[in-house]
Amino acid sequence: MTTTGDHRSRTEAPDAGNWSTGLARWIAGLVPRGQWLPGRQPAYVASWIYVFGVTTLAAMVVVIGTGILLSVRGANWWHHSAIGHFVNSLHLWSVELFLAAMTVHLWGKFFMAAWRGRRGMTWFTGVLTFAASIGTAFTGYVMQNNLDSQWISTQAKDGLNAVGVGARFNAMNFSQMVLWHVSLLPLVLGVLVVLHLLLVRRHGVVPPIGATVPDGSEEPVEMSGTATEEVR
Repeated sequence: MTTTGDHRSRTEAPDAGNWSTGLARWIAGLVPRGQWLPGRQPAYVASWIYVFGVTTLAAMVVVIGTGILLSVRGANWWHHSAIGHFVNSLHLWSVELFLAAMTVHLWGKFFMAAWRGRRGMTWFTGVLTFAASIGTAFTGYVMQNNLDSQWISTQAKDGLNAVGVGARFNAMNFSQMVLWHVSLLPLVLGVLVVLHLLLVRRHGVVPPIGATVPDGSEEPVEMSGTATEEVR
């Protein structure tokens, strides 16, 4: 005779090795339910310093969209077409906004000690994202195909030769710069941004130093769309 416990073990055993079930559990472990897009946030999130993170993300979306257009149409288009000029300028100024907002975001979180509350990896991925964005912007400047890019690439080539990496990273090689700027570095940057956002959603935004939370401590509780209370 089969007992209830035996029947339960037999019906649940196949699911234990199911890859879709394992994937679902892994995704739920990354960011618990209710923390992807919480409907409530602590009161300190209304401060202007918390705006620069999402500003950086919004500028990055424009950078990616305009960059795809420029890559598809080529240098002739952005130099000799009115629409190409516009898209190229939009790409440039969205990059400027991206770097400016990221710089303010990085320094703001540094002075807030954003690594508190088990957020060390969140801070580390943000710093790596900033470093990767510098390399991506540099390779973009040297592939403009104008006098500015020619001057920048020659000076960069001398500097890279001086530190012994000029043979592997040739700033005057247009094809190599296109590979770095369009394919490799954006891929690294995208992975870091996604990982950073996952960690922010998992642990919540960092509170200001000295801010109190519902349990009376300085460190915040895990963010939740149903359980998060506003700071008094």
